[in-house]
Amino acid sequence: MNSRTVRRVGFSIAAATALTAVAACGSSGSDGSSGDDKTAHKAATRVSPIAALRTAERSTDKADSAKVESTTVLGSLMSMTADGNLGWGDGIRGTLTIDYTGGTMADTMARTGSTSMEARYLSDAYYAKMGDKFAEQAGGKHWIRYAYDDLAGLGGSSGAYLKDQMQNTTPNQSVKLLLASGDVKRVGQETVRGQRTTHYSGNVDVADLATRSSSLSASQLAALRKQLTQAGVTTETVDIWVNGQDLLVKKVEKADMSAGRMTQTAYYSDYGVQVSAQKPPASDTEDFKQLLKAQGLTPDSGDGATGSGTSS
Repeated sequence: MNSRTVRRVGFSIAAATALTAVAACGSSGSDGSSGDDKTAHKAATRVSPIAALRTAERSTDKADSAKVESTTVLGSLMSMTADGNLGWGDGIRGTLTIDYTGGTMADTMARTGSTSMEARYLSDAYYAKMGDKFAEQAGGKHWIRYAYDDLAGLGGSSGAYLKDQMQNTTPNQSVKLLLASGDVKRVGQETVRGQRTTHYSGNVDVADLATRSSSLSASQLAALRKQLTQAGVTTETVDIWVNGQDLLVKKVEKADMSAGRMTQTAYYSDYGVQVSAQKPPASDTEDFKQLLKAQGLTPDSGDGATGSGTSS
């Protein structure tokens, strides 16, 4: 594996891991308060979808952690699964196991000797554990450290977007998207993994977002439009399923992005689960910027942080 491939793998991992974490955690649930499902769902049918989503949004703000399972497909670039526990009380933290199952991303990862990796999210950086083959080409170290402050330099505006999302995205992003859509509707009652839920759906047109009449303030709409535009999103469809305790148990997002059509399905459970993410040993960790410098490379936007240049 030559230095160019190492570089591209690094950019791809940065983009894919950040995207997975943000998208998965971006639709988490609430504080896990108890209640009667029948009573709650009867009450839900008597209030407007906007009011119900507002309740879910408030509950989400009180949340702290959950078990997350997600599947993501992004055009021909990648398909992946992620499984682990994430917390968001003070920035994203936790551990995910990510498996690349298809696309050019899986091909690139295969050249490092593994299509699976562990990702740990801490307050100042996230860490990706690579395979032994990669370590042989990277000074014997298995972990790569991506400092959030460095992400802004990894691919221009895409890198800036990654940094912002990793540090500032709240777990109720999908609820905000639905509120911003202006045409959110209640689809009906459905059972998801044995739980009775209410299904809500809406469509977001990024071009119309700043002027659309919704339940978000003008500043909230402007911030949301900026985030989506930086990610290359033009339109997005959001579906969420909320149980009787105002917990999100499932979300599906479909979006047209600059890198292709993105579809993600995520499930949430075990709210309040203990989250652990320890910093890997320094002796087995290489900083990504140092990895580039050691090969005579410098971060720029040539390959991009979106992973669009992963084929080689």
